[in-house]
Amino acid sequence: MTARRTRSVPIPTGWSALLIALVVVPLAIVQPDRWLVMLVALLAIAVAMIVDFAAAPNPSGIDVVREFPSSLTLGETGDLRWLVQNRTGRSVRVSVADALWPSFQASRRSSRFAIAANRQHRFGATIAPLRRGRFPFGAITLRTTGPLRLVHRQQTRTVPDTLAVLPAYPSRDLMRTRMRIPLETGIRSVRTRGTGTDFDQLREYRPGDDIRRVDWAATARQQKAIVRDYRAERNQHVVGLLDNGRLMAGTVGGAPRVEHAMDAVLGLTQVASQLGDNVGLITFDNQVRGIVPSSNSKAQFARVTEAMYLLDPQYDESAYRVAFTTAASRFRRRSLFVVFTDLVESVVVDSLLPALKSLTRTHLVMVAAVRDPDVAMWASTARHDDAEASYRSAAAVSSLDARERTIASLSALGVVVVDARPGELATGVVDKYLELKAKGRL
Repeated sequence: MTARRTRSVPIPTGWSALLIALVVVPLAIVQPDRWLVMLVALLAIAVAMIVDFAAAPNPSGIDVVREFPSSLTLGETGDLRWLVQNRTGRSVRVSVADALWPSFQASRRSSRFAIAANRQHRFGATIAPLRRGRFPFGAITLRTTGPLRLVHRQQTRTVPDTLAVLPAYPSRDLMRTRMRIPLETGIRSVRTRGTGTDFDQLREYRPGDDIRRVDWAATARQQKAIVRDYRAERNQHVVGLLDNGRLMAGTVGGAPRVEHAMDAVLGLTQVASQLGDNVGLITFDNQVRGIVPSSNSKAQFARVTEAMYLLDPQYDESAYRVAFTTAASRFRRRSLFVVFTDLVESVVVDSLLPALKSLTRTHLVMVAAVRDPDVAMWASTARHDDAEASYRSAAAVSSLDARERTIASLSALGVVVVDARPGELATGVVDKYLELKAKGRL
């Protein structure tokens, strides 16, 4: 993109301040009545600075281009480089400073170097963004120095670049291990062979096969035990419902609950798409923020990521009824709806359970949440050194009891519940999805 440049302005250097101190200050001390002499000295220094500014290379003749990846994943590092090209026709000593976002944690943001006429210079930095979102780059400031080193010639320009920081996906490697094992040959959480509902092939019986899979007609023809192999159905529908409201803004395990949920959404999208199922997504808080139509194309993972990385935390109550009604109207085929939220008893009883009835009549529903391990630790503490620890332990026990009642209420409605520790939500959701799929419940 074309950079928008401003006119260069003079910036006095430390040398000009030193010159004034060496010339004017002694005159003021030795000849305090000679104002005319001091004025002439100051004018001489001012003229020298003007001449130095005019003689300094024009920063407009220096081009700066950023080189960086189009996107980064939160928690990963990337390389940011600057390409500086000198078109002034003479050797220049230049300083370049870039106004980078503090959350980039850049290893450097400026450099000072000499560059020959019509040559290029590169310097770089590593960045490790702390927040996801779309980040427009700020202004780049260039300084050249005159031959007398009294004045910098400074120009600030806007180079309109943007970096997308995508949601963290720490479970990526774990999801790859699950995709390397076909569903019909067993998974870590589903040990049986040949589960599924679509017939695949006939094969000879092997020890450990389910006797119910024996094809007696084929056995009679072949005069040996023959079993039916089934494969998991494809083109089923899985829809994530990502809550980004007040409950999901709380921090668990060093990250907001919604970040753990995004990791699980990405894992579910990757695995389900690989197995041939159609994956969709609805993001909501006090209103529906985005809808990703279901698909199993290779581009679906990118679409789901795009729908999440710009979400800002909302501190209003989540509109479950609006989100679920929208989901039921947009995804009419029987689907597995996975609701990513938190299991707060009052919210679940008053808002979530009544709204879920619009989905459970036709669809299979899973509710996925991440629990706080600190609460479990406080609840299990037997020894309390002070009153504060006793109150905290009692509150933790009460919180866990309420959470168990909430899970029981959801289960009574036919909802599958995944309540996992931080870092385990993605694997918990994917394993439960694979189990449901292997049993033919989708």
